[in-house]
This record gives sequence, structure tokens and C-alpha cells, in this order.
Amino acid sequence: MKSPILVLAALAAASALAAGAADAPKKPLTPQQQRMGDCSHESKGMKGDEHKKFMSECLKSKDSPAEVKAAMAGAGAKPSQQDKMKTCNAEAGGKKLKGEERKKFMSDCLKG
Repeated sequence: MKSPILVLAALAAASALAAGAADAPKKPLTPQQQRMGDCSHESKGMKGDEHKKFMSECLKSKDSPAEVKAAMAGAGAKPSQQDKMKTCNAEAGGKKLKGEERKKFMSDCLKG
């Protein structure tokens, strides 16, 4: 059985440490530390190689962690023909292409 003095001394020491830690001012995070936290937060649910690859890409990238995650999710899947049509059609409309010029653009766009 422990003596009451020993228990009180341990509690007093623990209290002093806790009080000292509470008084210490928090240092602001460095940009790299902030980035690490943001990337880590965005990687919730990922495990193993998927997590390692995401963290590596996220820390290297200048994009936001959410943008990196979206890009990596889209990288594995090829766009469907319908998606290509939408994208190419929007580009052709933005360039105000008509007639043969539009046809050629659409053909080249859908191939590549």
C-alpha cells in the first residue's frame, strides 16, 4: 500500500506539470506543419499505400488537399465519351466555332 504522503507528492508534481504546460504559449504552426495537418485531415479513411501516395502528392502539390484528392480520384478513371462530348462542346462554344471549323475541332478534341 502506498503512503498518503507519496500519493500527495505525486499529485502535486502532476498538478505543477499540468499548470506549467497550460501556461506555455502555443507556437504558430509553420506552413509545412499546417500543410501536413490539412493533408492528413483530407486523407481520413485512406490506408496503406493509398494513404502514403496521397500524402506524398498532397505535400508536394501547390493545390489544396481537396483538389489533390479529387485529381487523384479522377486520375484512375478515364472520362466517358459523354464527358468528352460535354467538355469539347463547351470549348467549341467558348471559341465560337461554326461549320467545318467546329467539326474539325470536335473531331480532334474527341480523339485526344
